Amino acid sequence: MSAQETKTTSQTLNSTEKRMMSGADIVIQTLVNNDVSVIFAYPGGQSMPLHQAMTHFRNKLRVILPRHEQGGGFAAQGYARATGKVGVCMTTSGPGATNIITSIADAKLDSVPIVILTGQVGTHVIGSDGFQETPITEVCRSITKHHYLITDIKDVVRIINEAIYVAATGRPGPVLVDIPKNVQVAQCIPDFDVSMDLPGYCGESREVANDDLDYVVEAIVRSKRPLFFVGGGVISANATDVLKRIVNQTGIPITTSMTGLSAFPRQDSKSLGMIGMHGDPCSNFAVSECDLMIACGVRFSDRVTGKVSEFAKKARLIQFDVDPSEINKVKTANFAIIADLNVALTALEKKLKNVQLNDYSIWHEKINHWKKNYPLRYSEDPTWITAQQTISELSKQTQNRKTIITTGVGQHQLWTAQLYQFQNPRTWLSSCGLGTMGFGLPAAMGAKIAVPDADVIDIDGDGSLQMNIQEMATCYTEKIPVKVVLMNNQHLGNVMQWEDQFFGHNRANTYLGSIDDPETLGNGDGYSPNNRYPDYAMIAKAYGWEALSITKKSELSDAIKTMLDCEKPFLLDVAVPYRQYVLPIIPPGGTISDMIRN
Repeated sequence: MSAQETKTTSQTLNSTEKRMMSGADIVIQTLVNNDVSVIFAYPGGQSMPLHQAMTHFRNKLRVILPRHEQGGGFAAQGYARATGKVGVCMTTSGPGATNIITSIADAKLDSVPIVILTGQVGTHVIGSDGFQETPITEVCRSITKHHYLITDIKDVVRIINEAIYVAATGRPGPVLVDIPKNVQVAQCIPDFDVSMDLPGYCGESREVANDDLDYVVEAIVRSKRPLFFVGGGVISANATDVLKRIVNQTGIPITTSMTGLSAFPRQDSKSLGMIGMHGDPCSNFAVSECDLMIACGVRFSDRVTGKVSEFAKKARLIQFDVDPSEINKVKTANFAIIADLNVALTALEKKLKNVQLNDYSIWHEKINHWKKNYPLRYSEDPTWITAQQTISELSKQTQNRKTIITTGVGQHQLWTAQLYQFQNPRTWLSSCGLGTMGFGLPAAMGAKIAVPDADVIDIDGDGSLQMNIQEMATCYTEKIPVKVVLMNNQHLGNVMQWEDQFFGHNRANTYLGSIDDPETLGNGDGYSPNNRYPDYAMIAKAYGWEALSITKKSELSDAIKTMLDCEKPFLLDVAVPYRQYVLPIIPPGGTISDMIRN
């Protein structure tokens, strides 16, 4: 079949007439049929037919060429996290497929719906150590929600449909589809109406039994010090609106995990902020004193619980989750409801409408006491800029703008979690479970494509940014005007902090700057704005970005405004001190009594 015939075939598939198609065309047509409009794809020998097929769908499918497969995977995540839709990415076999593994593992831990398509050597070559062969389905078996190796062209439509459905339903997660090259070039007459075949899998919302809800209501009625603990599952389930109504209806205070930060407005008086190792002291005190914890869509990560036996020790625990494997996995629940959180919380809201609750005024007085006496705080310098000041000023200037924040991983991520005043869901995109450096820039890229009318800002560190700095080229060539606020302290800040707090200040490969700057090596006061290496503003400009470097506190406000007003990709390089710690901190495995404060 000629290229023109193939093109004509793909353009007429929406008619009732059945035609012969290549496996590659069937893959792309099925994606389009599932309303996929963007794909992040890097080509290679075993995926070339798929890329050729995508040229036949230019009016329906935007193809973004990342500069590294990991960048493509994180961009797909940014797209998915910002919208709740399935993000799609593609690589070739072998090294292309292994390059995207980190973004798959990241999506698994943070429950992000993405579909990963990988080219594979022909089925007759599989198992022979062929050129660029990797058994990627086996490699990724434990870090995907589901995975497929397609060996028959007749299965293509069904499997692509299933992959998108499985990724998006239930507890969201990554689904891998490995497609051998001979399947891509084979031809058949596809059946786009074929049924899915998922025995044992139920992606539909489950109804919640009245008796179960009665138990929850009774527990709330009997409680004097209740607390909502909310995670990213509430955002994934699009249940933030009903959650807000319940909190406002009952007056029950709320704390969140890191992934749940944007589930509830931070400035609301009932919000206690983030819980855990670097959480708000008020949140951690409330956890230690509450008599009822209603946990919704949380994993009880070790960064949240510390010493598990002491976590919420005085509380009856009620756990809501769509995933039954999360029940009793870390913390034993007194009662659990396994259901879609939107369905469950909507049913709970109805049950609570005519219920007389306790007066929580004494509980709120105690909480307000903690807020007043144990606030999050940081020191300011009269001349130099701190990362905390930068984040606070950025938060202030963007409160009345439609803004999505992404981050890398490190101190800048934790300060952002503490200080940025999130108000709406899907505006905080960060690698929380896996803690992947290099996440911020490509995730911002995907989010900006998904929500073009929002300011998408990557708050990053100089260590994290360099992990995927090549995606600056993608942003320039694809005209994706993201912003980067770079906390440039010349160090791997979070590891450096642990060196100081737990390893006797011994430096072990955490310095990123020039060895000609001895103060930055560890004996000064931490302020060294001059002679920073490398010159990130120069790098950004080489990639076609606008850029600005600042060192003084007096420059900060105007610099952020300049960045926000720019319609092109923009990097703001902020020289910040390295001897600044993310506080408070509860040491690993510790309890609130071990908290180190400012």
